[in-house]
Amino acid sequence: MDTLDYDFFFKQLKAGVSIDETCFYFADDMQQSEHYLGFLPQYDKPYWVGYCDIPDGCEFHTAEELVEAKIFDGKSLKERWNTVRIISIWGICLDDWIKHCPHV
Repeated sequence: MDTLDYDFFFKQLKAGVSIDETCFYFADDMQQSEHYLGFLPQYDKPYWVGYCDIPDGCEFHTAEELVEAKIFDGKSLKERWNTVRIISIWGICLDDWIKHCPHV
């Protein structure tokens, strides 16, 4: 399994529950470049996108801002969700994350 229902994902992201260090790629990207996003509640802008995909990273006040920002080849994560393939969340595969981590 490497896909996740958008509404379920967004609910976890918005709540900041078990969602930090989400690693994914876009299926329509021939190079399958890895992207990372997450939530760190101790910061003023707790939602972030960074590492190899966005130079110097991006930070956001809300989950809505993150998923609607047109930072992935001029499109938002929400717009490209159908092509998102999740590699890991919290450093574990998606199946284990679903089975063993808390969710809202």
